Amino acid sequence: MAYQALARKWRPRTFSEIVGQQHVSQSLIHALQHDRLHHAYLFTGTRGVGKTTIARILAKAINCENLTDFNPCGQCAVCQAFDQGRFMDLIEVDAASRTKVEDTRDLLDNVQYAPNQGRYKVYLIDEVHMLSGHSFNALLKTLEEPPEHVKFLLATTDPQKIPVTILSRCLQFNLKRLYPEQIEKQMAFILQQEGIEFENNALALLARVADGSMRDGLSILDQAIAYGNGAVHYQTVLQMLGTVSEQSLNALLEALAANDGLAVLNKVAEMADLTPDFADSLQQLLRMLHRIALTQQIPARTEYEFDPAFIQQMAEQMSPEDVQLFYQIGVMGQKELDLAPDPRTGFEMILLRMLAFKPASSTSTPVSTPPSHNKQTTVAKNVTPKATIPAAKEPQTPPPAQTAHASPAVQPENDWQAMIDAMNLRGMTRELANNCTFDGVDEQYCYLSIEPSHKNLLGGKSEEKLLKALQTYYNRPLKLKIGIEKTDKMTPAKKAQLQQQAEQQAAVEAINNDDNVNALKEEFNARVVTDSIKPIK
Repeated sequence: MAYQALARKWRPRTFSEIVGQQHVSQSLIHALQHDRLHHAYLFTGTRGVGKTTIARILAKAINCENLTDFNPCGQCAVCQAFDQGRFMDLIEVDAASRTKVEDTRDLLDNVQYAPNQGRYKVYLIDEVHMLSGHSFNALLKTLEEPPEHVKFLLATTDPQKIPVTILSRCLQFNLKRLYPEQIEKQMAFILQQEGIEFENNALALLARVADGSMRDGLSILDQAIAYGNGAVHYQTVLQMLGTVSEQSLNALLEALAANDGLAVLNKVAEMADLTPDFADSLQQLLRMLHRIALTQQIPARTEYEFDPAFIQQMAEQMSPEDVQLFYQIGVMGQKELDLAPDPRTGFEMILLRMLAFKPASSTSTPVSTPPSHNKQTTVAKNVTPKATIPAAKEPQTPPPAQTAHASPAVQPENDWQAMIDAMNLRGMTRELANNCTFDGVDEQYCYLSIEPSHKNLLGGKSEEKLLKALQTYYNRPLKLKIGIEKTDKMTPAKKAQLQQQAEQQAAVEAINNDDNVNALKEEFNARVVTDSIKPIK
């Protein structure tokens, strides 16, 4: 007999054999137990998690002549016909190859006829989301009110593409991605039954590569058996997958923790000689950082996927902040790995970024060891007296302008801009203040001047808010007097305007004096649009 792939040979035939989808299998068993079968079921989930398999088991169970604990018996004529692929009342359709409305109409022409062998005629439509809009419309009415002897079982990896009118007429079950531990356990069981030698760490590696899909896991297990000449060993699996060994990643992580850039690059060079998959190496490094973080923060929840002694050592050697920083940079770097000139360059840049952004003062203190009293005392002694004397003796004095209330002395012009900034003025209130000059302050009044051209800014809420800001600034109930007169003093608004003009003129001169610009003028008879020149702030 021709060889049969493991994914087909070990496909579950009963609900009890299904791995990792107990929430679905239990619901279906209870429906069979209480005879509450819906006329349409929709199974969703990623590839290789058991959608079509569960649909076939359900189709077998509802037609089985002798259910055993509400599982198909596997012995009756119906079960044997199912297993041999000759059950006439199971109409299995691949919607990806029959998308046209004519195909759907042909399919539904025989719905009205009674089943030939079993109790129910079952329509199993795989990848149902591939049907066209007209095909869904043709299916809709039959799906809503099918004959009593018909059941619809739909499976899809993309339920978002299915019309809501179809979804509302189905019981939907979402199948979960499988954990690596579940895939690894099933692989070990199958290899034991097949009598094939294997190593547990090799299966753990294959289970991670399966990425939640049992079918993908068994397919790659077939490949590993062929590559290993009838055995599954860790080193051969590493070579087959292009994965670096755990020891290489341990050395790489130690170099990162020691902030040794040269050692990091040397280790990457050694890894490159083995032509590894650098994307997979980065994922392994991230998993190690995750285990280290768990060991530091929640030791009771740690599940050692890697060498426990090494993980514990790195958890004590690295600070939690460094672990989180490395992990975040690595996760973000995965997005950019495909954009790098080559995978090795991208991998090296991610590692160098970890070193570049690592704080210079990072001390790699274990999370369980708080800073000692002696360490704090040393830091205090390192502070120079020059730095500590002002901090210790500095009184809480009012702003500099507050001392002016002793006499109506006039403040320098440039202090008014500082006062405006200190008062945190906004909107029209700041516009009013910017167009005034500061003439002085005494016990009762603050004196400002404004030119006649800006007197329209006076009055209203702007002047009231300016008065309140000055009272808060001087911390006493002042009154405000604003004189309207021509003055030679520079207001903050005039200063800002002159500064802007000077910056604009400097930018224009820089463009006009640029050799490249002049060359373009001569070569192409070009001219500079002065209005388009803006100074860089």
